[in-house]
Amino acid sequence: MPGGVISILVVNPNSSHAMTQGMEDAIKGIPLDESIKVYTYTAPPDSPASINDAEGIQISTDVVLKDLAQSGELEKYDGILVACYSVHPLVGHLAEQYKNGLSVTGIFEASILTATSLLPPATSGSGSHQSQWGIVTTGAFWEEHLGTGVREFLGQESGSKNAKFRGVASTGLSAGDFHHVSAQEVKVKLEEATRRLLGDGGVSCVVMGCAGMAGLEEIIRTTGISQYGTEAGSSVLVVDGVKAGILQLEQMVKSRRLFSMK
Repeated sequence: MPGGVISILVVNPNSSHAMTQGMEDAIKGIPLDESIKVYTYTAPPDSPASINDAEGIQISTDVVLKDLAQSGELEKYDGILVACYSVHPLVGHLAEQYKNGLSVTGIFEASILTATSLLPPATSGSGSHQSQWGIVTTGAFWEEHLGTGVREFLGQESGSKNAKFRGVASTGLSAGDFHHVSAQEVKVKLEEATRRLLGDGGVSCVVMGCAGMAGLEEIIRTTGISQYGTEAGSSVLVVDGVKAGILQLEQMVKSRRLFSMK
């Protein structure tokens, strides 16, 4: 049966406890049923404090896989959420390793499915602008990395265009900066990136492309209002990948229980 307690582990693959705390604060804002139990894990100090490039992704993968294998920690949970906004190898490694009993996703993958599900359906022949979604992220490295990742996740060929995906706009900050630079600088950088993403219209959903952005939804919302006007701007949805991942894992675990042969 799909009922019963569901235990979810949110894996922060960097070694920043401040970032994990930010995720925990965001999770508290989700109206979860009492049967959903959420726990967090922070990578050991050998992992980067901020994952900013391909090297950081790989180091964090190696460190976390080794640490979790030694601890046997994952045997306690029904679902695992990899909380790094990237095409993170941990998602695939853990999904393959525990394919017979553990639901696994990442905040990147969960945000794509959530954003696309929130877009209004296209009306054929209406002549109206196709509603789109996009990502606001940290450094310039992520623009190509995430753009390519979205296409590959959706099964598109390289170089093909997705009419529903506006693209990726970077703030120039690192993930760690969201906890260490001034709130005013974060606000200015995030507003600038959001304005570039929104353009002159058509974006109805913005994804926060960094776990360190947890709690900054209001900056994006107010930027949407200033860019699109009160009515259109107020309707722009802002997706937190950690929250999206928790909700999606709840559904994945219940679906696995309901549709399995056991």
